[in-house]
Amino acid sequence: MADDKDSDSITPHFLRHILIGFFTVAPLWVTWLVFDFLFGLLASTSAPLLKGFAQLVKPFSVSLAAWLTTPGVQYVLGVLLTLAGFYLIGQFASFVVGRRLINYLEEQLLRLPLVQTIYNATKRFLQTMRQRPKTGQRVVLITFPTPGMKAVGFVTKVFTDQTSGQKLAAVYVPTAPNPTSGYIEILPVADLVDTDWTVEEALSFVVTGGTNAPDSVRFSNPVAAGNTPRVHTENTA
Repeated sequence: MADDKDSDSITPHFLRHILIGFFTVAPLWVTWLVFDFLFGLLASTSAPLLKGFAQLVKPFSVSLAAWLTTPGVQYVLGVLLTLAGFYLIGQFASFVVGRRLINYLEEQLLRLPLVQTIYNATKRFLQTMRQRPKTGQRVVLITFPTPGMKAVGFVTKVFTDQTSGQKLAAVYVPTAPNPTSGYIEILPVADLVDTDWTVEEALSFVVTGGTNAPDSVRFSNPVAAGNTPRVHTENTA
């Protein structure tokens, strides 16, 4: 009987410390997973270039070729080469000649129907997230998915209802914890609840499942005349 009591007391103690350890390590673990995913993408981008270069130097130095094909070396060099490539492209695009060449390549790329759809949609979305609106607020709350509940959304475009002339907004509602997937909702501008959150704060709120959020947020619009939320009304395309 004494052994049974000891085992009963040990089990909760053991589980409690496992949970404490898990919640202690979880933030670091998630951070590592995110960076491992991002660095993995960067490394894989330059992997074919490194493999090709290793084949070129193999007749002259077998040891160097073997070193270049080492997984750890390819990972580090792949990340560095990709980042260097981004930097050089950014530098090149800052010049008039570079901008013209990139525009020409875009025109050729957009001749492909499926590529045109994906490329334009991605480019416009990234421009919308990167550029700060000249007037108004981009991060809003909308009633979603049911009345009484709110969801964080990003105003991506404002347009006009052909029938009533009412201002409508396209709002991207990201899912947690992966903001790259979500929903596109179209609703009246008057139904948007303006916030003072930045895009970075809203994305952090989504990625962390709501745990990392500002101390306050406006949950509903004031009941007063002329309280239409301030939103960006320019076409960001």
